[in-house]
Amino acid sequence: MPACSFIQNDVNKTLGHNNGNKARQADLAASQVTTIGVNAYLWRAALETLSFAPLAQADANGGVIVTDWYANPSAPSDRVKVTATILDRDLRADALRVAASRQVLQNGQWVEAPVAAATVQRLEEIILTRARDLRRNAIAG
Repeated sequence: MPACSFIQNDVNKTLGHNNGNKARQADLAASQVTTIGVNAYLWRAALETLSFAPLAQADANGGVIVTDWYANPSAPSDRVKVTATILDRDLRADALRVAASRQVLQNGQWVEAPVAAATVQRLEEIILTRARDLRRNAIAG
């Protein structure tokens, strides 16, 4: 995936990996040194968190990650699709929005089903925690 490697290299550069201390010191402002359009920590954390499902779309400039349908092998009649939207260049809780769609297989057809609000909130918490960890690690060097 050449496009994904470009994004990964850009995020790594932004986070100060393989760039020495100058990049790490400049990164104290959270994301203003990034060439992607959104907060690099949130972007990387969202990609890592949603890596369980195949990606349908990843737009670093627009801050949108959309997974394809994913069915857990232990529950193949239930599938989920997740969209993570990063709304800002700053690492803040309100800079992330996660939405999910769920379908269940009934009589050979996929039918829309509700997603528990706690599921979406938990995904947001996981992404935010991971983003904060990435930032802390980058600053600590």
